[in-house]
Amino acid sequence: MTPEAGRPQPQVTQETEFFWTSGRDGRLRFQSCTACRALIHPPQPVCRNCRSHATAIRTVSGRATLIGFTVNHRFPFPGLPTPYVVAQVAIEEDPRVRLTTNVVDCPPEDLRLGMRMEAVFAQAGEAWLPLFRPCADDENPLATLPSDDPAPERIRAYSRAPLPTRKFEDHAVISGAGASRIGRRLMVPPLELTVEACEKAVADAGLSLDDIDGLSAYPGAGAYGGFAEGGVTALESALGIRPVWHNGAGETMGPGGSVIAAMLAVAGGLARHVLCFRTVWEATHAELVRQGRISLPRPAGADGWLKPYGATSPAITLAMNAQRHMHRYGSTRETLGWIALNQRAGAALHPDAVYREPLTMDDYLTARTVSTPFGLYDCDVPCDASVAVVVSAVETVPDLPKPPVRVEAVGTRILERLEWDQSTLTHEPQVLGQSAHLWTRTDLRPADVDVALLYDGFTFNCLSWIEALGFCGIGEARDFLDGGKNIARDGVLPLNPHGGQLSHGRTHGMGLLHEAVVQLRHEAGARQVTGARTAVVSSGGLTPSGVLLLRTDG
Repeated sequence: MTPEAGRPQPQVTQETEFFWTSGRDGRLRFQSCTACRALIHPPQPVCRNCRSHATAIRTVSGRATLIGFTVNHRFPFPGLPTPYVVAQVAIEEDPRVRLTTNVVDCPPEDLRLGMRMEAVFAQAGEAWLPLFRPCADDENPLATLPSDDPAPERIRAYSRAPLPTRKFEDHAVISGAGASRIGRRLMVPPLELTVEACEKAVADAGLSLDDIDGLSAYPGAGAYGGFAEGGVTALESALGIRPVWHNGAGETMGPGGSVIAAMLAVAGGLARHVLCFRTVWEATHAELVRQGRISLPRPAGADGWLKPYGATSPAITLAMNAQRHMHRYGSTRETLGWIALNQRAGAALHPDAVYREPLTMDDYLTARTVSTPFGLYDCDVPCDASVAVVVSAVETVPDLPKPPVRVEAVGTRILERLEWDQSTLTHEPQVLGQSAHLWTRTDLRPADVDVALLYDGFTFNCLSWIEALGFCGIGEARDFLDGGKNIARDGVLPLNPHGGQLSHGRTHGMGLLHEAVVQLRHEAGARQVTGARTAVVSSGGLTPSGVLLLRTDG
């Protein structure tokens, strides 16, 4: 095929050069284990299946099965005018290995899951991108999609119970919570929002800033654009807290990982009161970029295994998981719509929510397409906000002015592949293992949960957490939702009563924790869930995530 004009080339390294240049002769090649014959992708120094270090480069047939596709309408990409198809294929020789790619020579409306595909190549700079088209000579019926390993239905069998001697959750409480103002394009420095939320959280705990001896942030300082304010360094410099312990990292248990790390520090005696915070200023950051007041780095080429094909947003990747859930279990766009409508109904009762206007199913179904099957209201609301909580040692409880929120259990275990396109097919990756782990650390069960604050960067995130946590069986969310009745504030599982990220605003999980604290203290006003004493809070997904089970005494 001819070079693709304007399309950025992938980053070619010593480890990946064989893959990106193998298309020169029209053949597809992978790293392969010479011991067990498994294909290894992305390339690694060891086989994850048998852990042999004996590997070689192997030429394969170029045949594959179409296991997912989405038509992207929202996110432009050089060389790929919207709408364009991003797809995933499973390689014939080892269906555990998938490629993110683009489909060519086939209209999107003719694509079907299970179609047999063959590789063709397009040159982009020094790289040759493997694209796929339907096999011209194939008359076989549609193939069955590959299975996950471990299967979602069996994933709890892989989680081990904790050692019986000591549970760190028993030694820490959440003593305070605070949130800054929230809005679209507030046009204030992000650190100003961080200070505002932190001061409120410390005051809520009945403490002074001089009582704080630990700081914990997610994702910490770094080139995160509108998703961080400068981390521990920036806040300590502003407030002069002088912590004896501090933590800031993106490779942790999702946005709530800062809280779980703080609990470990408190339980280990490293600190008494740890201030945990998360700030987003995505809306203002985007506006400043548009005005030319902030410059974005312009790398020589798109790196990774997804971006060369225009898979530039989690919406594109997760849309294919949602598609497969619909294909395998019969969920529908209306299934996701009930989640969006529920969140909007909750936001209508929250004075600070970004979107409070009524939302109907017709509004949801007719909204502009983002990436099929996702529309506008499947996606959360970019905003500016900061949320903070204080994690305190359990010994300080008698001195606290408000009843503490106790942490019954956490779930953090990684059981699924971390690479987005190699991971779980039918659910959001990084929710199944963490959910299974949670229930090994407590005698409580899903039926004991009074209110659920579940991550909803997209509606499908929420659906995945509902099934993973066992509020219904795998694949049963459509029936469980019952037209939205069961997740309403007076339903079986009150879900995100403040509006969640879909309508309250994208506070990256910490807003969910703040609402859980407010609900368990019975301070939520018109949106209060009657008698709430136990709450489950999840944060993240796609990347390593975490889930907390909270409770109050009495």
